[in-house]
Amino acid sequence: MKTWLTIGFCFILSAVSAQQLRVKQVAVLEETTPANVGMSPERLQRIDVMIQEQIAKGAIPGAVALVAKNGKLVYLKSFGKVDASSDALLEKDHIFRLASQTKSITSTAVMMLWEEGMFRLDDPISKYIPAFKAMQVLEKFSLSDSSFTARPTLGEITIRHLLTHTSGLGYGMIDPDERMRMIYTKGKAVNAFTTNDISIETFVNNLAKMPLHFDPGVKYQYSYGLDVLGYLVEVVSQMPFDQFLRQRLFDPLGMDDTWFYLPEDKASRLVKVQQKSSGVWQNLPEGNVLADYPVKGAQTFFAGGAGLVSTARDYALFLHMYLNGGEVNGQRFLSPSTIEIVLDNHSADLYGGSGSYHGLAFSVLRPAGVAKGGVGSAGTFSWGGYFNTQYFVDPQENVIGILLKQTVGSSGDETGWKFQQLVGAAIDD
Repeated sequence: MKTWLTIGFCFILSAVSAQQLRVKQVAVLEETTPANVGMSPERLQRIDVMIQEQIAKGAIPGAVALVAKNGKLVYLKSFGKVDASSDALLEKDHIFRLASQTKSITSTAVMMLWEEGMFRLDDPISKYIPAFKAMQVLEKFSLSDSSFTARPTLGEITIRHLLTHTSGLGYGMIDPDERMRMIYTKGKAVNAFTTNDISIETFVNNLAKMPLHFDPGVKYQYSYGLDVLGYLVEVVSQMPFDQFLRQRLFDPLGMDDTWFYLPEDKASRLVKVQQKSSGVWQNLPEGNVLADYPVKGAQTFFAGGAGLVSTARDYALFLHMYLNGGEVNGQRFLSPSTIEIVLDNHSADLYGGSGSYHGLAFSVLRPAGVAKGGVGSAGTFSWGGYFNTQYFVDPQENVIGILLKQTVGSSGDETGWKFQQLVGAAIDD
């Protein structure tokens, strides 16, 4: 009986969330006072205290934080330093490397083309990128010379597999399997932050020569799947990926500070990547690819999985589009029904267990995950990036939270969970 009650509750919750996404048509992010949209200004100030404490203890060098509710901007502040080698302070319009926050934007581009009838989600990717026709699964591996044996897959990689990280593809130098890291290195499967002169076409076709972790669809494994889909956008739209995003998404949404490679007049606003060494924050040195990207090098690689840079406000505009039913300022980017599909469960229990599941662009909180506390209402969707950037969107409360930092390595940083918990506690309507 309890099982059926739970199923019924989830069905009602899903229907309510879908209806909310359909009817909430609000103005683009205008600034307002927290009280006007049912948030406590006093409680929001706890975010100031928390971030300042984290800076004082050396956990982070700085951060930009944003909170929006009901389509209104109620909190946008910057803290700390932009550069460890100077006293320059972070500003609200500073630009951050988004890394994996790029993935949801790539997924959105894919779904825009899906809406145009360009493909089905369960089409094999080889239909559009033939190099993926005969993939193989890793079997035996030699540590001495990185040679390996592999067997043919039991099925083909589909577009849905790539969107949900169930394709079996690996993730180069950040792959958890040492064997795959060695194979990718030997096979010159570059990472997202390359400054080399390479196209995503070349990279993706080279990636197709790599073995898979497992047969497509049987497990979840974070991967280069969204990089493959960036190239799919090029193939289907017959436009360079960066131009597609600029024309179809960034310019119409007013995301003027979101790029793969920054124009010269914006480069000075790029935040330095910092790492803690001997207890002191230091800029990554020039010549380190993580520091040089995206302002140096060939600037030809449009990484759909990790290549974009942006500001807190720009990214909030993108997330606002999802909360506003796919339409902003009279221009429709996705239909409400497509957004419901994106936020639906496409990973079964392969990702997140009972607490969350993976949609077509985000991790989505299940009702069972709410009890953890401080992570939002059921249906809250979120993700983050390699340089310690993060966001969450709570459709039930109509709240967006974004926290941007630019750090690598361990430092005792607790701003991530604290920020989301404090935002939730400030809702007062």
